[in-house]
Amino acid sequence: MADSADLVATPRVENPIDEHTVAKNPDVEQQKEEGESKSQSRSRSQILDIQEEPLAFEDAPDGGVKAWLVAAGGSAIFFCCLGFANSFGTFEQYYLTHQLKKRSPDAIAWIGSLSVYMQFASGMFGGPLFDRFGAAVIRPAAILHLLCVMLLSLCDKYWQVMLVQGVLMGIAMGCLQIPAIAAVSQHFDKKRAAALGVVVSGSSVGGIVIPIALSRMLNSSNLGFGWSVRITGFLMMPFMLFSCIVVKARLPSRATNFWIPAAYQDAKFLLLIASLFFVFIGMFTPLFFIPTYAIARDMNATLAGYLLAILNAASTFGRIIPGILADKYGRLNLYALGAISTGVIIFCMNSAVSNTALIVYSVAFGFGSGTIISGASAAFSVCPKSQQDIGTYMGMGLAISALGGLIGPPMNGAFISKFGGFFEVSMLSGAVCLLGGFVALATKLATPEGFPGKV
Repeated sequence: MADSADLVATPRVENPIDEHTVAKNPDVEQQKEEGESKSQSRSRSQILDIQEEPLAFEDAPDGGVKAWLVAAGGSAIFFCCLGFANSFGTFEQYYLTHQLKKRSPDAIAWIGSLSVYMQFASGMFGGPLFDRFGAAVIRPAAILHLLCVMLLSLCDKYWQVMLVQGVLMGIAMGCLQIPAIAAVSQHFDKKRAAALGVVVSGSSVGGIVIPIALSRMLNSSNLGFGWSVRITGFLMMPFMLFSCIVVKARLPSRATNFWIPAAYQDAKFLLLIASLFFVFIGMFTPLFFIPTYAIARDMNATLAGYLLAILNAASTFGRIIPGILADKYGRLNLYALGAISTGVIIFCMNSAVSNTALIVYSVAFGFGSGTIISGASAAFSVCPKSQQDIGTYMGMGLAISALGGLIGPPMNGAFISKFGGFFEVSMLSGAVCLLGGFVALATKLATPEGFPGKV
Protein backbone atom coordinates (compact mmCIF):
# COMPACT_ATOMS: atom_id res chain seq x y z
CA MET A 1 0.00 0.00 0.00
CA ALA A 2 1.34 3.28 -0.94
CA ASP A 3 2.41 5.62 1.77
CA SER A 4 -0.08 8.40 2.44
CA ALA A 5 2.57 11.01 1.79
CA ASP A 6 2.99 9.61 -1.68
CA LEU A 7 -0.76 10.03 -2.31
CA VAL A 8 -0.60 13.81 -1.88
CA ALA A 9 -0.20 15.27 -5.37
CA THR A 10 2.54 17.80 -5.63
CA PRO A 11 1.32 20.84 -7.61
CA ARG A 12 3.15 21.35 -10.83
CA VAL A 13 4.09 24.80 -11.98
CA GLU A 14 4.64 24.99 -15.66
CA ASN A 15 7.19 27.41 -17.11
CA PRO A 16 8.50 28.57 -13.76
CA ILE A 17 9.94 32.12 -13.78
CA ASP A 18 13.13 32.67 -11.96
CA GLU A 19 13.46 36.12 -10.35
CA HIS A 20 17.07 36.17 -11.39
CA THR A 21 16.03 35.48 -14.96
CA VAL A 22 13.53 38.40 -14.88
CA ALA A 23 16.18 40.77 -13.64
CA LYS A 24 18.40 39.73 -16.46
CA ASN A 25 15.68 40.07 -19.12
CA PRO A 26 16.49 43.28 -21.05
CA ASP A 27 12.91 43.86 -22.26
CA VAL A 28 11.44 43.64 -18.80
CA GLU A 29 14.27 45.79 -17.46
CA GLN A 30 13.59 48.49 -20.08
CA GLN A 31 9.86 48.55 -19.36
CA LYS A 32 10.57 48.84 -15.65
CA GLU A 33 12.98 51.75 -16.17
CA GLU A 34 10.54 53.55 -18.51
CA GLY A 35 7.79 53.23 -15.89
CA GLU A 36 10.02 54.64 -13.17
CA SER A 37 11.15 57.48 -15.48
CA LYS A 38 7.56 58.46 -16.29
CA SER A 39 6.65 58.36 -12.61
CA GLN A 40 9.60 60.59 -11.70
CA SER A 41 8.77 62.96 -14.58
CA ARG A 42 5.18 63.29 -13.34
CA SER A 43 6.43 63.97 -9.83
CA ARG A 44 8.84 66.64 -11.01
CA SER A 45 6.17 68.35 -13.14
CA GLN A 46 3.78 68.33 -10.17
CA ILE A 47 6.47 69.92 -8.00
CA LEU A 48 7.19 72.57 -10.65
CA ASP A 49 3.47 73.31 -11.00
CA ILE A 50 3.27 73.82 -7.25
CA GLN A 51 6.32 76.08 -7.27
CA GLU A 52 5.07 78.16 -10.21
CA GLU A 53 1.73 78.85 -8.56
CA PRO A 54 1.86 82.21 -6.75
CA LEU A 55 1.67 81.95 -3.01
CA ALA A 56 -1.54 83.10 -1.40
CA PHE A 57 -1.29 85.99 1.05
CA GLU A 58 -3.75 88.03 3.01
CA ASP A 59 -5.37 90.86 1.11
CA ALA A 60 -3.56 94.18 1.20
CA PRO A 61 -4.92 96.40 4.00
CA ASP A 62 -5.61 99.29 1.58
CA GLY A 63 -5.29 101.73 4.45
CA GLY A 64 -4.53 102.02 8.12
CA VAL A 65 -1.75 103.83 9.96
CA LYS A 66 1.02 101.43 8.95
CA ALA A 67 0.11 101.42 5.25
CA TRP A 68 -0.18 105.19 5.01
CA LEU A 69 3.11 105.64 6.91
CA VAL A 70 4.75 103.51 4.22
CA ALA A 71 3.16 105.78 1.60
CA ALA A 72 4.37 108.87 3.47
CA GLY A 73 7.88 107.41 3.62
CA GLY A 74 7.78 106.70 -0.10
CA SER A 75 6.66 110.27 -0.71
CA ALA A 76 9.64 111.50 1.32
CA ILE A 77 11.94 109.42 -0.87
CA PHE A 78 10.48 110.89 -4.04
CA PHE A 79 10.81 114.39 -2.54
CA CYS A 80 14.57 113.87 -2.24
CA CYS A 81 15.12 111.88 -5.45
CA LEU A 82 12.82 112.68 -8.35
CA GLY A 83 12.11 116.09 -6.82
CA PHE A 84 15.82 116.84 -7.03
CA ALA A 85 16.02 115.40 -10.56
CA ASN A 86 13.06 117.56 -11.62
CA SER A 87 15.14 120.58 -10.63
CA PHE A 88 17.74 119.90 -13.29
CA GLY A 89 16.44 122.77 -15.42
CA THR A 90 17.68 125.16 -12.71
CA PHE A 91 21.05 123.40 -12.66
CA GLU A 92 21.33 123.46 -16.46
CA GLN A 93 20.66 127.18 -16.67
CA TYR A 94 23.30 127.81 -13.98
CA TYR A 95 25.86 125.49 -15.59
CA LEU A 96 25.44 127.23 -18.95
CA THR A 97 26.40 130.58 -17.43
CA HIS A 98 29.00 129.50 -14.84
CA GLN A 99 31.34 126.52 -14.37
CA LEU A 100 30.27 124.70 -17.57
CA LYS A 101 29.66 127.73 -19.79
CA LYS A 102 32.02 126.39 -22.44
CA ARG A 103 29.79 123.36 -22.92
CA SER A 104 26.83 123.16 -25.32
CA PRO A 105 23.23 122.69 -24.11
CA ASP A 106 23.12 119.11 -25.39
CA ALA A 107 26.40 118.25 -23.60
CA ILE A 108 24.98 119.51 -20.30
CA ALA A 109 21.66 117.80 -20.98
CA TRP A 110 23.56 114.50 -21.01
CA ILE A 111 24.14 114.93 -17.27
CA GLY A 112 20.44 115.15 -16.50
CA SER A 113 19.43 112.48 -18.98
CA LEU A 114 22.02 110.05 -17.62
CA SER A 115 20.71 110.71 -14.12
CA VAL A 116 17.15 110.04 -15.27
CA TYR A 117 18.23 106.84 -16.98
CA MET A 118 20.28 105.56 -14.05
CA GLN A 119 17.56 106.20 -11.48
CA PHE A 120 15.22 103.92 -13.41
CA ALA A 121 17.78 101.50 -14.89
CA SER A 122 19.31 100.77 -11.49
CA GLY A 123 15.83 99.61 -10.51
CA MET A 124 16.83 96.46 -12.39
CA PHE A 125 18.79 95.69 -9.23
CA GLY A 126 16.86 97.76 -6.68
CA GLY A 127 13.53 96.04 -7.39
CA PRO A 128 14.76 92.43 -7.09
CA LEU A 129 16.87 93.37 -4.05
CA PHE A 130 13.75 94.69 -2.35
CA ASP A 131 11.84 91.50 -3.19
CA ARG A 132 14.68 89.47 -1.64
CA PHE A 133 15.79 91.58 1.33
CA GLY A 134 12.91 93.96 1.98
CA ALA A 135 13.40 97.59 3.00
CA ALA A 136 16.98 96.98 4.13
CA VAL A 137 18.13 98.02 0.63
CA ILE A 138 16.83 101.56 1.24
CA ARG A 139 19.21 102.52 4.06
CA PRO A 140 22.59 102.27 2.26
CA ALA A 141 21.03 103.88 -0.81
CA ALA A 142 19.85 106.84 1.31
CA ILE A 143 23.38 107.35 2.67
CA LEU A 144 24.83 107.19 -0.86
CA HIS A 145 22.32 109.74 -2.16
CA LEU A 146 23.11 112.29 0.57
CA LEU A 147 26.83 111.71 0.05
CA CYS A 148 26.42 112.42 -3.67
CA VAL A 149 24.65 115.72 -2.97
CA MET A 150 27.55 116.81 -0.77
CA LEU A 151 30.08 115.71 -3.37
CA LEU A 152 28.20 117.64 -6.07
CA SER A 153 28.77 120.85 -4.11
CA LEU A 154 32.53 120.37 -4.69
CA CYS A 155 32.32 119.69 -8.44
CA ASP A 156 33.54 122.31 -10.91
CA LYS A 157 34.48 120.19 -13.95
CA TYR A 158 32.25 118.48 -16.49
CA TRP A 159 33.45 114.93 -15.79
CA GLN A 160 33.00 115.44 -12.05
CA VAL A 161 29.41 116.62 -12.41
CA MET A 162 28.69 113.79 -14.87
CA LEU A 163 30.07 111.16 -12.49
CA VAL A 164 28.37 112.44 -9.34
CA GLN A 165 25.06 113.91 -10.55
CA GLY A 166 24.67 111.70 -13.60
CA VAL A 167 25.89 108.26 -12.49
CA LEU A 168 26.25 107.84 -8.71
CA MET A 169 23.21 109.90 -7.75
CA GLY A 170 21.13 108.11 -10.39
CA ILE A 171 22.10 104.69 -9.00
CA ALA A 172 21.20 105.77 -5.46
CA MET A 173 17.83 107.12 -6.63
CA GLY A 174 16.97 103.86 -8.38
CA CYS A 175 17.68 101.84 -5.25
CA LEU A 176 15.37 104.17 -3.32
CA GLN A 177 12.45 104.86 -5.64
CA ILE A 178 11.69 101.41 -7.07
CA PRO A 179 11.71 99.74 -3.60
CA ALA A 180 9.46 102.56 -2.34
CA ILE A 181 6.94 101.89 -5.13
CA ALA A 182 7.10 98.15 -4.49
CA ALA A 183 6.58 98.58 -0.74
CA VAL A 184 3.51 100.77 -1.24
CA SER A 185 2.12 98.35 -3.86
CA GLN A 186 2.29 95.56 -1.27
CA HIS A 187 0.19 97.58 1.18
CA PHE A 188 -2.47 98.74 -1.31
CA ASP A 189 -4.52 96.93 -3.93
CA LYS A 190 -7.90 98.53 -4.66
CA LYS A 191 -6.49 101.96 -3.78
CA ARG A 192 -3.05 101.31 -5.26
CA ALA A 193 -3.13 103.98 -7.98
CA ALA A 194 -4.28 106.61 -5.48
CA ALA A 195 -1.57 105.59 -3.00
CA LEU A 196 1.12 105.68 -5.69
CA GLY A 197 -0.15 109.10 -6.72
CA VAL A 198 0.42 110.30 -3.16
CA VAL A 199 3.90 108.74 -3.18
CA VAL A 200 5.01 110.23 -6.48
CA SER A 201 3.49 113.60 -5.53
CA GLY A 202 6.43 113.87 -3.15
CA SER A 203 8.55 114.53 -6.22
CA SER A 204 6.20 117.38 -7.11
CA VAL A 205 6.60 118.95 -3.67
CA GLY A 206 10.35 118.49 -3.97
CA GLY A 207 10.14 120.00 -7.42
CA ILE A 208 8.51 123.08 -5.86
CA VAL A 209 10.78 123.56 -2.88
CA ILE A 210 14.15 122.63 -4.39
CA PRO A 211 14.04 124.76 -7.59
CA ILE A 212 12.81 127.82 -5.65
CA ALA A 213 15.45 127.37 -2.97
CA LEU A 214 18.21 126.75 -5.52
CA SER A 215 17.13 129.62 -7.75
CA ARG A 216 17.10 132.04 -4.82
CA MET A 217 20.43 130.84 -3.47
CA LEU A 218 22.18 130.70 -6.84
CA ASN A 219 20.81 133.89 -8.42
CA SER A 220 19.83 136.15 -5.52
CA SER A 221 22.44 135.53 -2.83
CA ASN A 222 26.20 135.37 -2.36
CA LEU A 223 26.20 131.76 -1.09
CA GLY A 224 27.66 130.37 -4.29
CA PHE A 225 27.16 126.97 -5.88
CA GLY A 226 28.83 124.91 -3.15
CA TRP A 227 26.83 126.09 -0.16
CA SER A 228 23.60 126.27 -2.15
CA VAL A 229 23.86 122.56 -2.95
CA ARG A 230 25.00 121.63 0.56
CA ILE A 231 22.02 123.41 2.13
CA THR A 232 19.78 121.41 -0.21
CA GLY A 233 21.44 118.23 1.09
CA PHE A 234 20.82 119.26 4.71
CA LEU A 235 17.17 119.86 3.78
CA MET A 236 16.89 116.25 2.54
CA MET A 237 18.35 114.59 5.66
CA PRO A 238 15.21 114.48 7.88
CA PHE A 239 13.11 113.20 4.98
CA MET A 240 15.59 110.40 4.33
CA LEU A 241 15.72 109.48 8.01
CA PHE A 242 11.92 109.32 8.19
CA SER A 243 11.69 107.08 5.13
CA CYS A 244 14.35 104.68 6.46
CA ILE A 245 12.24 104.21 9.61
CA VAL A 246 8.73 103.78 8.19
CA VAL A 247 9.13 102.12 4.76
CA LYS A 248 8.80 98.36 5.27
CA ALA A 249 7.82 95.31 3.22
CA ARG A 250 4.52 93.61 4.09
CA LEU A 251 5.22 90.27 2.41
CA PRO A 252 8.00 87.76 3.13
CA SER A 253 11.09 87.88 0.94
CA ARG A 254 11.11 86.03 -2.36
CA ALA A 255 13.82 83.34 -2.56
CA THR A 256 13.50 82.33 -6.24
CA ASN A 257 15.45 83.66 -9.22
CA PHE A 258 16.88 87.19 -8.95
CA TRP A 259 15.21 88.22 -12.23
CA ILE A 260 12.13 86.77 -13.92
CA PRO A 261 12.97 86.36 -17.65
CA ALA A 262 9.48 84.95 -18.33
CA ALA A 263 8.12 88.47 -17.78
CA TYR A 264 9.44 89.46 -21.21
CA GLN A 265 7.12 86.88 -22.80
CA ASP A 266 4.05 88.82 -21.59
CA ALA A 267 2.73 90.99 -24.44
CA LYS A 268 1.10 93.42 -22.01
CA PHE A 269 4.39 93.95 -20.17
CA LEU A 270 6.35 94.49 -23.41
CA LEU A 271 3.83 97.01 -24.76
CA LEU A 272 3.94 98.97 -21.51
CA ILE A 273 7.74 99.10 -21.74
CA ALA A 274 7.56 100.35 -25.35
CA SER A 275 4.93 102.94 -24.45
CA LEU A 276 6.91 104.42 -21.58
CA PHE A 277 10.10 104.40 -23.70
CA PHE A 278 8.50 106.76 -26.24
CA VAL A 279 6.89 108.89 -23.54
CA PHE A 280 10.25 109.33 -21.79
CA ILE A 281 11.86 110.58 -25.01
CA GLY A 282 9.43 113.47 -25.22
CA MET A 283 8.21 114.33 -21.72
CA PHE A 284 11.50 115.62 -20.28
CA THR A 285 11.83 118.46 -22.83
CA PRO A 286 9.91 121.07 -20.78
CA LEU A 287 11.42 119.78 -17.52
CA PHE A 288 14.95 120.31 -18.84
CA PHE A 289 14.57 123.31 -21.10
CA ILE A 290 11.65 125.48 -19.97
CA PRO A 291 13.86 127.85 -17.89
CA THR A 292 16.24 128.23 -20.86
CA TYR A 293 13.30 128.74 -23.22
CA ALA A 294 11.73 131.32 -20.88
CA ILE A 295 14.96 133.33 -20.73
CA ALA A 296 15.12 133.21 -24.53
CA ARG A 297 11.64 134.80 -24.40
CA ASP A 298 13.08 137.64 -22.21
CA MET A 299 11.85 136.35 -18.86
CA ASN A 300 13.87 137.27 -15.76
CA ALA A 301 16.31 134.48 -14.73
CA THR A 302 14.87 134.20 -11.20
CA LEU A 303 11.29 134.02 -12.45
CA ALA A 304 12.35 131.48 -15.08
CA GLY A 305 13.75 129.34 -12.29
CA TYR A 306 10.35 129.49 -10.57
CA LEU A 307 8.65 127.96 -13.63
CA LEU A 308 9.82 124.51 -12.58
CA ALA A 309 8.29 125.07 -9.15
CA ILE A 310 5.00 126.13 -10.75
CA LEU A 311 5.13 123.12 -13.06
CA ASN A 312 5.74 120.73 -10.19
CA ALA A 313 3.02 122.34 -8.05
CA ALA A 314 0.52 121.60 -10.81
CA SER A 315 1.86 118.05 -11.18
CA THR A 316 0.98 117.40 -7.52
CA PHE A 317 -2.69 117.52 -8.49
CA GLY A 318 -1.87 115.70 -11.72
CA ARG A 319 -0.52 112.76 -9.74
CA ILE A 320 -3.16 112.50 -7.01
CA ILE A 321 -6.44 113.24 -8.84
CA PRO A 322 -5.83 110.89 -11.81
CA GLY A 323 -4.59 108.27 -9.33
CA ILE A 324 -7.93 108.31 -7.53
CA LEU A 325 -9.76 108.13 -10.87
CA ALA A 326 -7.51 105.31 -12.09
CA ASP A 327 -8.67 102.98 -9.32
CA LYS A 328 -12.23 103.52 -10.55
CA TYR A 329 -11.86 103.79 -14.33
CA GLY A 330 -8.72 101.74 -14.97
CA ARG A 331 -5.02 102.31 -14.32
CA LEU A 332 -3.99 101.72 -17.91
CA ASN A 333 -6.78 103.99 -19.17
CA LEU A 334 -5.60 106.96 -17.10
CA TYR A 335 -1.94 106.39 -17.93
CA ALA A 336 -2.72 106.37 -21.68
CA LEU A 337 -4.86 109.51 -21.33
CA GLY A 338 -2.06 111.28 -19.45
CA ALA A 339 0.54 110.37 -22.09
CA ILE A 340 -1.66 111.55 -24.98
CA SER A 341 -2.56 114.83 -23.28
CA THR A 342 1.10 115.45 -22.41
CA GLY A 343 2.09 114.97 -26.06
CA VAL A 344 -0.51 117.52 -27.17
CA ILE A 345 0.69 120.04 -24.56
CA ILE A 346 4.33 119.66 -25.63
CA PHE A 347 3.28 120.55 -29.19
CA CYS A 348 2.25 123.97 -27.85
CA MET A 349 5.51 124.81 -26.06
CA ASN A 350 6.84 127.21 -28.71
CA SER A 351 3.52 129.09 -28.74
CA ALA A 352 3.98 130.37 -25.17
CA VAL A 353 5.73 133.70 -25.76
CA SER A 354 4.77 135.97 -22.84
CA ASN A 355 5.39 135.60 -19.11
CA THR A 356 1.71 134.90 -18.48
CA ALA A 357 1.54 132.34 -21.27
CA LEU A 358 4.66 130.60 -19.96
CA ILE A 359 3.19 130.34 -16.47
CA VAL A 360 -0.10 128.95 -17.81
CA TYR A 361 1.81 126.52 -20.01
CA SER A 362 3.83 125.31 -17.01
CA VAL A 363 0.62 124.63 -15.08
CA ALA A 364 -0.93 122.72 -17.99
CA PHE A 365 2.17 120.61 -18.63
CA GLY A 366 2.63 119.92 -14.92
CA PHE A 367 -0.91 118.60 -14.51
CA GLY A 368 -0.82 116.51 -17.69
CA SER A 369 2.61 114.98 -17.16
CA GLY A 370 1.91 114.32 -13.48
CA THR A 371 -0.07 111.24 -14.45
CA ILE A 372 2.80 109.51 -16.23
CA ILE A 373 5.16 108.24 -13.50
CA SER A 374 2.47 107.26 -11.00
CA GLY A 375 0.19 105.98 -13.78
CA ALA A 376 2.91 103.86 -15.37
CA SER A 377 3.89 102.45 -11.97
CA ALA A 378 0.29 101.46 -11.28
CA ALA A 379 0.00 99.93 -14.75
CA PHE A 380 3.18 97.88 -14.30
CA SER A 381 1.89 96.59 -10.96
CA VAL A 382 -0.93 94.66 -12.65
CA CYS A 383 1.51 92.53 -14.68
CA PRO A 384 3.04 90.16 -12.07
CA LYS A 385 1.03 87.15 -10.91
CA SER A 386 2.41 87.38 -7.36
CA GLN A 387 2.63 90.49 -5.20
CA GLN A 388 6.11 89.35 -4.19
CA ASP A 389 7.34 90.05 -7.74
CA ILE A 390 6.15 93.66 -8.07
CA GLY A 391 9.56 95.19 -7.39
CA THR A 392 11.27 92.89 -9.87
CA TYR A 393 8.74 93.56 -12.62
CA MET A 394 8.96 97.33 -12.14
CA GLY A 395 12.74 97.29 -12.11
CA MET A 396 12.95 95.12 -15.22
CA GLY A 397 10.40 97.24 -17.08
CA LEU A 398 11.62 100.70 -16.12
CA ALA A 399 15.26 99.78 -16.81
CA ILE A 400 14.44 99.39 -20.51
CA SER A 401 11.91 102.22 -20.73
CA ALA A 402 14.43 104.60 -19.18
CA LEU A 403 16.55 104.41 -22.34
CA GLY A 404 14.07 106.96 -23.69
CA GLY A 405 15.00 109.34 -20.89
CA LEU A 406 18.67 108.78 -21.72
CA ILE A 407 18.52 109.67 -25.41
CA GLY A 408 15.67 112.21 -25.35
CA PRO A 409 17.14 115.31 -23.65
CA PRO A 410 20.55 115.24 -25.45
CA MET A 411 18.77 114.76 -28.77
CA ASN A 412 16.51 117.68 -27.96
CA GLY A 413 19.54 119.77 -26.91
CA ALA A 414 21.17 118.98 -30.26
CA PHE A 415 18.01 120.18 -32.05
CA ILE A 416 18.13 123.45 -30.10
CA SER A 417 21.81 123.96 -30.95
CA LYS A 418 21.26 123.21 -34.64
CA PHE A 419 18.06 125.19 -35.28
CA GLY A 420 18.58 127.93 -32.68
CA GLY A 421 14.99 127.67 -31.48
CA PHE A 422 12.43 125.45 -29.82
CA PHE A 423 9.82 124.86 -32.55
CA GLU A 424 11.46 121.75 -34.00
CA VAL A 425 12.17 120.20 -30.63
CA SER A 426 8.59 120.75 -29.43
CA MET A 427 7.22 119.09 -32.58
CA LEU A 428 9.53 116.09 -32.24
CA SER A 429 8.99 115.62 -28.50
CA GLY A 430 5.24 116.04 -28.76
CA ALA A 431 4.96 113.51 -31.59
CA VAL A 432 7.03 110.86 -29.81
CA CYS A 433 5.14 111.32 -26.53
CA LEU A 434 1.85 111.06 -28.42
CA LEU A 435 3.05 107.81 -29.99
CA GLY A 436 3.75 106.44 -26.52
CA GLY A 437 0.20 107.26 -25.49
CA PHE A 438 -1.28 105.36 -28.43
CA VAL A 439 0.95 102.36 -27.69
CA ALA A 440 -0.46 102.44 -24.14
CA LEU A 441 -3.97 102.28 -25.62
CA ALA A 442 -2.89 99.33 -27.77
CA THR A 443 -1.71 97.57 -24.60
CA LYS A 444 -5.36 97.16 -23.63
CA LEU A 445 -5.78 94.68 -26.49
CA ALA A 446 -3.39 92.32 -24.65
CA THR A 447 -5.55 92.29 -21.50
CA PRO A 448 -8.47 89.92 -20.80
CA GLU A 449 -10.82 92.92 -20.51
CA GLY A 450 -9.97 94.06 -24.05
CA PHE A 451 -9.99 97.60 -25.44
CA PRO A 452 -13.26 98.81 -23.83
CA GLY A 453 -12.39 97.39 -20.41
CA LYS A 454 -11.64 99.40 -17.28
CA VAL A 455 -8.10 98.10 -16.89
